[in-house]
Amino acid sequence: MDIGYARVSTTKQDLDRQIDALRQEGITAKRIYVDKKSGANTNRPGLHAALDQAREGDLIVVHTLDRLGRTVRDTLNLIHDLADRGVGVRNLADPIRVDSSNPEDPMSQLAVVMLALFGQMERTYAIERAAHARAVATAKGRRSGRPSVVDPTKLAYAEHLRNEGHTINEIVEKTGITRTTLYRHLPPRPPRPLTAENHHPNQADTRQE
Repeated sequence: MDIGYARVSTTKQDLDRQIDALRQEGITAKRIYVDKKSGANTNRPGLHAALDQAREGDLIVVHTLDRLGRTVRDTLNLIHDLADRGVGVRNLADPIRVDSSNPEDPMSQLAVVMLALFGQMERTYAIERAAHARAVATAKGRRSGRPSVVDPTKLAYAEHLRNEGHTINEIVEKTGITRTTLYRHLPPRPPRPLTAENHHPNQADTRQE
């Protein structure tokens, strides 16, 4: 059985293009799970519901692999975890096409290996960027790391931005509050699984993220 999954990062974006692509693959609306969540947010009820529904022999289909995780590493780990359960993953629009449902397919395995290499490169570059940012901050006399006290006004503004559908990255940029502090003081809303069967194109999503 094919199970679809679609995700956009904010409530201001629409899922229609992804849902249409999945429907064209013959996946019914009730088997397309959706989220309006940043990939950095681990509280993604649609994805969790899709993973819970998947059984051995099933295939999870996404428009592009970045819908599954924020980083290549996250996505690769998920693909391997699903493979251990006998569940495959297939993408529709990435330059590198992946279909992990057949472990004997050499091209599929090559695609996964390439993803692993990209993941390693991404981790290396991330470490280098973080080290450079710390060095620049130190040279300018700024302390790195989270502030010891959170400004209540900034925290209230951060909550307002989240409720308006802004991503964590956008909130960090606008408020100056670190990601770790935001996750500690702004816990995610209770999960609410949603499928495309309940999705209406261009309808405003009033759920708070």
